[in-house]
Amino acid sequence: MMKTISDILHDIDKKFTGETVSFSELLDAFHERGFGFFMFLFALPAALPIPAIGYGTVLGLPLIFLTAQFALGRSTIWFPQSWKTKSIKRKKLKTVIDSALPWTNKLEYILKPRLEFVTSGISSRIIGVFGLIMALSVCIPLPLTNTVPSFGIALMSVGIIMRDGLAVLAGALIGVLWVCALVFIVSFFGTEGIDFVKELIRGYV
Repeated sequence: MMKTISDILHDIDKKFTGETVSFSELLDAFHERGFGFFMFLFALPAALPIPAIGYGTVLGLPLIFLTAQFALGRSTIWFPQSWKTKSIKRKKLKTVIDSALPWTNKLEYILKPRLEFVTSGISSRIIGVFGLIMALSVCIPLPLTNTVPSFGIALMSVGIIMRDGLAVLAGALIGVLWVCALVFIVSFFGTEGIDFVKELIRGYV
């Protein structure tokens, strides 16, 4: 039986007991599903609370690095050797895991292996291009460019891990359509259009 993302997150939380966890150790823990995990790891913080100015760039650059490789058709992540030895504090990793689990537990009720061709071959390259477009949006230090594209990447990532092509397609459509809508609004109405959309959203929240 294939492990769910929640199972893997629980395993990681129990497996690593030191003060830090290296990227190499995380890659080994996820094996071929490392793309999904690392994209999820960097997309989730920007997808939940609205990040501070500049925070999106910090998260967006690794997402560009990852989605670009996915678009090129790589099955495993390439990291420079010097990057593999870099580490993340276990407390920070645990914070991300604890934040992710409530969402993944809910998503896994509806996620299941289906349309698996979407996560491999030429289809995966197209999905990678969509992810790259969203990652570029996350890097832009403007309102509304971070949260929805990051959510789209996070949903795609969970779909990749769970082999759920429908979730991958849903995440790609949500993120790319949002980016296209923002481009249209800015092109015709400038930043005033962004302000209008912000006020419109606040009115419904």
